Amino acid sequence: MKIVETLDVFTRGSFATSPEWARVQRDVERAIKATDWPHGSGSFTIYPEKHGNGVVPIKLPCVATLIDKCGWSREGLPPEKAKTLKTGNLDALLETSAGWVGLEWETGNISSSHRALNKLIQAIGRGELVGGVLVVPSDKLAPWLTDRIGNIRELRPYLDGWAKWPVENGVLHIVVVEQDAESVNVPKIPKGKDGRAPK
Repeated sequence: MKIVETLDVFTRGSFATSPEWARVQRDVERAIKATDWPHGSGSFTIYPEKHGNGVVPIKLPCVATLIDKCGWSREGLPPEKAKTLKTGNLDALLETSAGWVGLEWETGNISSSHRALNKLIQAIGRGELVGGVLVVPSDKLAPWLTDRIGNIRELRPYLDGWAKWPVENGVLHIVVVEQDAESVNVPKIPKGKDGRAPK
């Protein structure tokens, strides 16, 4: 999988220029580049059918790489001060000398993306996190995934508003990802069966 754009919604205080944040960016880039489909293939190839693919299996190699090769923690919450974050676990966590950093890979609809960003912003503002990363599909990838999947095109108009959130020290980072290739010779990514958010 490739990264086609990165957006810093805000970068404030000492953490934004720290070695810890530089490490987070390296780890996330490594993990996204390790994200493949079919799993084990070494590249990310999508079956090109409108709304034909699920979402949840996409993040598995990324999260596994963060945990197994980069030293992050599995899905969960920071052990203390979890007022805002009680709304749901983060996909991966890293404890740094400056505080906790959380990563979310969008697997829901656009409302889910708004909730994820608001959760990260409030957590950074409260000091529960010092950094947050949200991974979302590009305009080129989103049409092949489940209908209404959260995507950068629908988030972009709101970024200026989120950028004004009163945070003294912290980073909120969005990573936009895209397929390496398209082919009808790969299996479709399985969808969830709960009938609610896109999977």
